[in-house]
Amino acid sequence: MENLAIVRDIKQLNHDTFLMRIESEKIASLAKAGQFVNVKCGNGLDAYLRRPVSIHSLDRESKTFDIVFQIRGKGTGLLAQYGPGDEIDIIGPLGRGFTVDQTHKHIVVAGGGIGIFPLLQLLKDHTAVKKTAILGFRSWSFIVLEEEFRKHCTELITATDDGSYGIRGFVTDVLEERIKEEKPDMVYFCGPTAMMKTGVRLLEKYNIPCEVSMEQRMGCGVGACLVCVCKTRKGNDWDYSRICTDGPVFKGEDIIFD
Repeated sequence: MENLAIVRDIKQLNHDTFLMRIESEKIASLAKAGQFVNVKCGNGLDAYLRRPVSIHSLDRESKTFDIVFQIRGKGTGLLAQYGPGDEIDIIGPLGRGFTVDQTHKHIVVAGGGIGIFPLLQLLKDHTAVKKTAILGFRSWSFIVLEEEFRKHCTELITATDDGSYGIRGFVTDVLEERIKEEKPDMVYFCGPTAMMKTGVRLLEKYNIPCEVSMEQRMGCGVGACLVCVCKTRKGNDWDYSRICTDGPVFKGEDIIFD
């Protein structure tokens, strides 16, 4: 679904990370937590392909949604140059989002680095009585949006690899300690593949279900080009699934992590 939207605000969160607020009644009303948009970052060959960006937060009343992105190349560098009032070419909402089971009373979201961004709307939408957020960063200088997450969960735990802020260690280490204290009904992951692989294997030991949001380079974003595939279990065999349409959210048990 192609959509010409309007940039309402953009702000820099740290040295290379930006939050952009976009007005689009269609996307704001239809999108679900875990879905993404495919953004045309500029004109010309420098940004020929669109960039997939997760939806961070929705404000359905004001008809806006937020995306958060890091500058990783020419495309996202051009995206950071947009300003309030600029038109932006977006396709969305796309993909399969997180499953929200209203019977779950305790959920955990576990994110690392830029993987934390799609987890906020999930916390906002879920009706669980207890919502724990475990966010991991390389160091204190990379931490963003901590207060936003604090508003929408009952417990926020921040971890850094170097111990410069919060708990020193990995998200999965913190998760295991929390699981030993109390088993949640569901865990949602988004972040580095190694983190999610470790997390899924950990939860298998404790028989706790989980979902993972996969990240991959994309071409079309609508399932036609077959660029963004991952291995998934199909009965006793396996096949390739398209992250853009079959995902980006999958059951953790279905992913074959290489």
